[in-house]
Amino acid sequence: MNAQPVAPAAAPVTMLVTRRLRKAALPAFEATARGMIDAASSFAGHMGGHLIVPDREAVTPLAQILFAFDSQAHLDAWMQSRERAAWLEKLAPLTFGDTAMNVLTGLEGWFALPSQATRKPPPRHKMALVTWLGIFPLVLLLSSIVAPRLAPLGSVLSVAVVTALVVVAMTWLVMPLLTRLLAGWLFPIKAPSP
Repeated sequence: MNAQPVAPAAAPVTMLVTRRLRKAALPAFEATARGMIDAASSFAGHMGGHLIVPDREAVTPLAQILFAFDSQAHLDAWMQSRERAAWLEKLAPLTFGDTAMNVLTGLEGWFALPSQATRKPPPRHKMALVTWLGIFPLVLLLSSIVAPRLAPLGSVLSVAVVTALVVVAMTWLVMPLLTRLLAGWLFPIKAPSP
């Protein structure tokens, strides 16, 4: 019997798009960006989209939009689509300057600073350490407080609920906080060369 090689599973990818906004156009930009995210949701492999609302007090507000797809091929289909091109035309008068686009394939998505221009992600060892700093206390806390209450549901369901809570807390609470607190270490500013 000849074994057929198994194609590697496609890895999910996230596109992080950063744009500089005209301050007066902020409400229009938010409405248009949300429409663009809704349009992307009809494409194959779409896993989600999110607008990171810009700081309204900033002199030059920066907005970031995340588009998540289950594979690079599905992301490419969205990126090259007529629908996306039409939405970009609507966004053009609301923004200025270059648009920064980064494809995030792993932990990098947790390390985007919404209040700053898109930067290169930190080294993996720093991302791993900060991720552990967030996950360890969460798992310890949830395992001691929530897991015992879920014991009647069985171990599989209990673990599923605890891990779901960890992911939600890490994505929307812990990692944004840790990324801001440790920004100087994660994204050191290089001194200009003499």
